[in-house]
Amino acid sequence: MTIDEQLAYLTKGAEETIREEELKAKLERSARAGKPLRIKVGFDPTAPDIHLGHTVVIRKMKHFQDLGHTVVFLIGDFTGMIGDPSGQNVTRPPLTPEQVAANAETYRKQVFKILSREKTVVDFNSRWLGALTGRDWIKLCSKYTVARMLERDDFSKRFKEQRPVAIHELLYPLAQAYDSVALETDVELGGTDQKFNLLVGRTIQQEYGLESQVIMTMPLLEGLDGVQKMSKSLGNYVGINEPPGEMFGKLMSISDDLMWRYYLLLTDMTTAQIEELKQAVGSGKQHPLDVKKALARRIITDFHDAEAAAQAQRDFEARFRDKGLPSVIEEISYNVSGKQKLFRLLVGLKLFPSNAEAQRKIKEGAVAMAAGDSKQPDWKRLTDPTWEFDPSQCREVIFRIGTRPPVKVVFGA
Repeated sequence: MTIDEQLAYLTKGAEETIREEELKAKLERSARAGKPLRIKVGFDPTAPDIHLGHTVVIRKMKHFQDLGHTVVFLIGDFTGMIGDPSGQNVTRPPLTPEQVAANAETYRKQVFKILSREKTVVDFNSRWLGALTGRDWIKLCSKYTVARMLERDDFSKRFKEQRPVAIHELLYPLAQAYDSVALETDVELGGTDQKFNLLVGRTIQQEYGLESQVIMTMPLLEGLDGVQKMSKSLGNYVGINEPPGEMFGKLMSISDDLMWRYYLLLTDMTTAQIEELKQAVGSGKQHPLDVKKALARRIITDFHDAEAAAQAQRDFEARFRDKGLPSVIEEISYNVSGKQKLFRLLVGLKLFPSNAEAQRKIKEGAVAMAAGDSKQPDWKRLTDPTWEFDPSQCREVIFRIGTRPPVKVVFGA
């Protein structure tokens, strides 16, 4: 790629690049010297189960990696014990060292589904932050003012509302900034909610006599509902460790408009390639359903493999063409005594994250049930959340939730 083509590829989908002209200059210098840029992304190991929303920044790391640059996957084992205040209305309880270590290991296992294990530098910021003396911390704190720190939205809001802002929280942006000093970072990536922290890094690098890093913020991915950001607590997420069939069904449930957003943020396709595909759909040369299936296959291939993605599509098509069952169906054994309201039963089976979500989806007609011993199920749509299910009348049933693969439930006493 030319430098301009590299710039277009690297900034694809980014919310903001500060500053783009600096990134271009760094790319030109890198090409002349044959020295790769150093790209950093920090992860506080607080949520080890990664969903597609988390992968937006990780995929951008891969784009830099594709062009030969050095990517540092920085696990914030030290800063994780402080707790990132970004977007928090209250002080976060610090993680214990044991929690940090367990979550960090889970992260390492998951991110290499996208990044190249051989080309990725994994580091821990306790390596330098843990070695700082009291004098070093005082020196670091002297390079930033309280007034500037309180410009941060979440700090200023809590301060005005007379809610506590703990002193250790003010250290978090400085500690993250010092990571960029220790690593001599050329580019730091993060979500839009990290902008303040990333900007502090630019300032602190200058204070230590280094060239300021370019910062690139990536948008927060909308969940399957297309409205709120992807979140496990909202139930609108796709986990990267979920079975291929479940991932395929969830991805097929998104709107046609949201599909293009997912192409932009969750694939390696260039902006030009995505625009060409969009025009093909607009002109009628391609059906949006086929393009959505191709998107689901791409994503599932990244986290499983091509055959698993193809089988997930075949199962999905068979289910809706023949109203049959997929080749492999998840089976759950569940002990229950007596009748149970439908919404409570589905939450107990972990088919919904909360009673409220279960009731809402049932009322929307997203839940169907059939006898568990049928190869061609006679689906009955359930729309009353308070309907009482009696396991003594049917020991095996199959539930289907929206476009997700059906689940067989075997009831025990």
